[in-house]
Amino acid sequence: MELVLWLIIAIFVLAYRYNTGDNVYKFFADTVSNVYNTYAPYSFKEVRQKTKELGFEYTARQYATQIAMFGGAAGFISFMYFYSIPITILYAVIAILFVPYIAYLNTMRKYSEYIFEQVQVYTTNTIMEFGTTQSFVKALEGVCSSGILEDPVLRDVKRMIKMAYDNGTIDQSIEFFNDAYPYYMVKNMHQLFLQITKEGARDSGEALELMSMDIDALVEGVYRDRMDRQQFHKKFLTFGIVLFLLVMVIQLLFGRASYMNLIKEWYVQLILHAIIVVNSVFLIKGEKYYNEDVGVE
Repeated sequence: MELVLWLIIAIFVLAYRYNTGDNVYKFFADTVSNVYNTYAPYSFKEVRQKTKELGFEYTARQYATQIAMFGGAAGFISFMYFYSIPITILYAVIAILFVPYIAYLNTMRKYSEYIFEQVQVYTTNTIMEFGTTQSFVKALEGVCSSGILEDPVLRDVKRMIKMAYDNGTIDQSIEFFNDAYPYYMVKNMHQLFLQITKEGARDSGEALELMSMDIDALVEGVYRDRMDRQQFHKKFLTFGIVLFLLVMVIQLLFGRASYMNLIKEWYVQLILHAIIVVNSVFLIKGEKYYNEDVGVE
């Protein structure tokens, strides 16, 4: 353990010396960024670039805050469990290693929310344009020229228009967009346009109005789910912290001296490690649930 401690200190000192004039947390953020750019798949690189443009990506200061919070909390809990400096440092380092993963989950959640808002704008305005032009392609062109869409949705809508002109039909365009953005409101709206286009409905105003109401209902449900998730997240984190503190309650019941004698037994130490691991996995899974599939009906 002493060797691990000296190795961590050496890495910190070298990182600081080779980055004179830079903050250590900025160096950490840049390192994580380089790892992302090197090993992340293209799809995630595009996601990260967009969230960076929107100002959603973690800043260096946020990384530093996360490092301090994760490392401090893990160090405090592990020390109160084992009263061992090497074990405390080990758990603090492990906790800090999860900071990039939490940043990744945050990035994906923000991007998912952004895409959902763009899809909402796309469907609502396409219906309005279609009610005026009675042409799906013309409606798409009107939405594109209005300047209300942004990439990547804008880019994909332009691709839909090109595919429609190249193929002479809207079927392939709709299939492409449905695969790229598998939302109920997108598929339902496109199905309505296919029916109107192929069956030649004379009065589509009522159907379009009903579709707009359906989209409003779906959007309301998604935003309600988002608020419910936020409330769940706060309660979940509180519950997770309480689980970690249960062992400290045991210390109060038995007394510190009795507890110190108890943790000398190997099986007690094994149980304590198991408690930390299980609670940590529980928290990570909850964090993953909170951040994934946001904005999908």
